[in-house]
Amino acid sequence: MVAGRDFGDFIVWRRDDVPAYQLAVVVDDAAMRITEVVRGADLLKSTARQILMFRALELPVPDYYHCDLVRDEAGVRLAKRHDALSIRRLRELGWTPEQVRAWPASQRWDPTRPW
Repeated sequence: MVAGRDFGDFIVWRRDDVPAYQLAVVVDDAAMRITEVVRGADLLKSTARQILMFRALELPVPDYYHCDLVRDEAGVRLAKRHDALSIRRLRELGWTPEQVRAWPASQRWDPTRPW
Protein backbone atom coordinates (compact mmCIF):
# COMPACT_ATOMS: atom_id res chain seq x y z
CA MET A 1 0.00 0.00 0.00
CA VAL A 2 1.20 3.46 -0.87
CA ALA A 3 -0.61 6.63 0.20
CA GLY A 4 -1.24 8.88 -2.76
CA ARG A 5 -1.21 5.96 -5.17
CA ASP A 6 -3.54 3.33 -3.75
CA PHE A 7 -6.09 5.52 -1.95
CA GLY A 8 -4.97 9.14 -1.75
CA ASP A 9 -3.05 11.22 0.75
CA PHE A 10 -4.47 11.91 4.18
CA ILE A 11 -4.03 14.35 7.04
CA VAL A 12 -2.26 13.20 10.22
CA TRP A 13 -1.91 16.55 12.00
CA ARG A 14 -4.43 19.38 11.85
CA ARG A 15 -3.67 23.10 11.51
CA ASP A 16 -4.97 23.71 15.03
CA ASP A 17 -2.07 21.54 16.32
CA VAL A 18 -4.26 18.54 17.10
CA PRO A 19 -3.56 15.03 15.80
CA ALA A 20 -6.07 14.00 13.14
CA TYR A 21 -8.27 10.93 13.60
CA GLN A 22 -6.06 8.58 11.57
CA LEU A 23 -3.05 9.22 13.80
CA ALA A 24 -5.01 9.45 17.05
CA VAL A 25 -6.79 6.13 16.57
CA VAL A 26 -3.52 4.33 15.78
CA VAL A 27 -1.76 5.69 18.86
CA ASP A 28 -4.82 4.94 21.00
CA ASP A 29 -5.14 1.36 19.69
CA ALA A 30 -1.43 0.77 20.28
CA ALA A 31 -1.61 2.20 23.80
CA MET A 32 -4.55 -0.10 24.59
CA ARG A 33 -2.74 -3.07 23.01
CA ILE A 34 -5.65 -3.72 20.64
CA THR A 35 -4.99 -6.89 18.63
CA GLU A 36 -8.26 -7.34 16.73
CA VAL A 37 -10.64 -4.81 15.18
CA VAL A 38 -14.10 -5.50 13.70
CA ARG A 39 -15.50 -2.79 11.46
CA GLY A 40 -18.06 -2.17 8.81
CA ALA A 41 -17.00 -2.52 5.19
CA ASP A 42 -17.43 1.25 4.81
CA LEU A 43 -14.14 1.76 6.70
CA LEU A 44 -11.79 -0.15 4.37
CA LYS A 45 -9.98 3.00 3.26
CA SER A 46 -9.49 4.14 6.86
CA THR A 47 -8.09 0.74 7.74
CA ALA A 48 -5.52 0.91 4.95
CA ARG A 49 -4.41 4.34 6.14
CA GLN A 50 -4.15 3.15 9.72
CA ILE A 51 -2.07 0.12 8.74
CA LEU A 52 0.36 2.51 7.05
CA MET A 53 0.48 4.60 10.22
CA PHE A 54 1.13 1.53 12.40
CA ARG A 55 3.99 0.50 10.10
CA ALA A 56 5.45 4.02 9.93
CA LEU A 57 5.46 4.19 13.74
CA GLU A 58 6.86 0.64 13.98
CA LEU A 59 3.87 -0.50 16.04
CA PRO A 60 2.20 -3.92 15.89
CA VAL A 61 -0.68 -3.93 13.40
CA PRO A 62 -3.96 -5.40 14.70
CA ASP A 63 -5.88 -8.00 12.72
CA TYR A 64 -8.86 -6.42 10.96
CA TYR A 65 -12.19 -7.94 9.97
CA HIS A 66 -14.68 -5.99 7.88
CA CYS A 67 -18.32 -7.04 7.77
CA ASP A 68 -21.49 -5.82 6.14
CA LEU A 69 -23.08 -2.88 7.90
CA VAL A 70 -25.67 -3.70 10.52
CA ARG A 71 -28.90 -1.79 9.90
CA ASP A 72 -32.03 -1.28 11.96
CA GLU A 73 -35.56 -2.16 10.85
CA ALA A 74 -35.75 1.10 8.86
CA GLY A 75 -32.49 0.34 7.04
CA VAL A 76 -30.46 2.96 8.94
CA ARG A 77 -26.86 2.05 9.70
CA LEU A 78 -26.26 1.31 13.37
CA ALA A 79 -23.14 2.54 15.10
CA LYS A 80 -21.57 2.06 18.50
CA ARG A 81 -23.35 5.20 19.65
CA HIS A 82 -26.71 3.41 19.40
CA ASP A 83 -27.77 1.94 22.73
CA ALA A 84 -29.36 -0.95 20.83
CA LEU A 85 -25.90 -2.35 20.23
CA SER A 86 -24.55 -2.09 23.73
CA ILE A 87 -23.68 -5.43 25.27
CA ARG A 88 -25.54 -4.44 28.42
CA ARG A 89 -28.73 -3.76 26.45
CA LEU A 90 -28.48 -7.00 24.48
CA ARG A 91 -27.98 -8.97 27.71
CA GLU A 92 -31.04 -7.25 29.21
CA LEU A 93 -33.03 -8.39 26.18
CA GLY A 94 -31.89 -11.99 26.61
CA TRP A 95 -29.35 -12.24 23.79
CA THR A 96 -26.59 -14.81 24.24
CA PRO A 97 -23.06 -14.35 22.86
CA GLU A 98 -23.77 -17.19 20.42
CA GLN A 99 -26.85 -15.41 19.07
CA VAL A 100 -24.96 -12.16 18.52
CA ARG A 101 -22.14 -13.94 16.67
CA ALA A 102 -24.56 -15.92 14.52
CA TRP A 103 -26.81 -13.04 13.46
CA PRO A 104 -26.27 -12.31 9.75
CA ALA A 105 -25.12 -8.73 9.37
CA SER A 106 -26.99 -8.39 6.08
CA GLN A 107 -30.34 -8.74 7.83
CA ARG A 108 -32.14 -5.98 9.69
CA TRP A 109 -31.07 -5.78 13.33
CA ASP A 110 -33.98 -5.96 15.76
CA PRO A 111 -32.55 -6.21 19.28
CA THR A 112 -35.99 -6.80 20.78
CA ARG A 113 -36.20 -10.21 19.08
CA PRO A 114 -33.59 -12.66 20.34
CA TRP A 115 -34.45 -14.86 17.33
